[in-house]
Amino acid sequence: MTEWEEHYQQGHTPWDKGAPAPPLLDFLRTEPLDGDILVPGCGMGHDVRAIAAAAPKARLTGLDIAPTAIDRARGFALAGQERYVLGDLFDLEPKLRGAFDWVWEHTCYCAIPPEKRERYLEAVAAALRPGGRLLGVFYLDPYDNEHQPGNGRPPFGTSLQDLEQRLSAHGFQVLRSWVPERSYPGREGRERMILTQRP
Repeated sequence: MTEWEEHYQQGHTPWDKGAPAPPLLDFLRTEPLDGDILVPGCGMGHDVRAIAAAAPKARLTGLDIAPTAIDRARGFALAGQERYVLGDLFDLEPKLRGAFDWVWEHTCYCAIPPEKRERYLEAVAAALRPGGRLLGVFYLDPYDNEHQPGNGRPPFGTSLQDLEQRLSAHGFQVLRSWVPERSYPGREGRERMILTQRP
């Protein structure tokens, strides 16, 4: 059993706000996604369903390592062409490699230890087709009274400079980068929305 599965079984999921990420909803109002879309670390699928509802022709794959999260995601009514797959982004099954036009990132990057961030970007690049895009809302500063840097537990913060350097080193071209107008309460001004494209 993974640590994430334990959290879901115990009902300790503070990252789950019961609704899609506000920056994603704002983006979808003007720029709906299309094609094949991967949402790693999808949890209970709120973002997956938001994208599916905004883009009925898109084919969504929500991926999570926690069986309970996948079971709960599957319990919601379909919003479009979405499916949920139990799996590990770092060990994608062959049919998911090079299969996607988009990857949507939300709370996956900040949940993994910083020493695994290179592997994360390698895995995302491997999931995307040539010219595919990575769109994400990155939680740069997740620290508060409960979460402090150096305690060894997620979420893990980052700087915009470090994030952009890592993206560039893995061949991702930053097309746009901005502070979202809306965030979950408490995250205002602490997130960064970034749209990138791989070669």
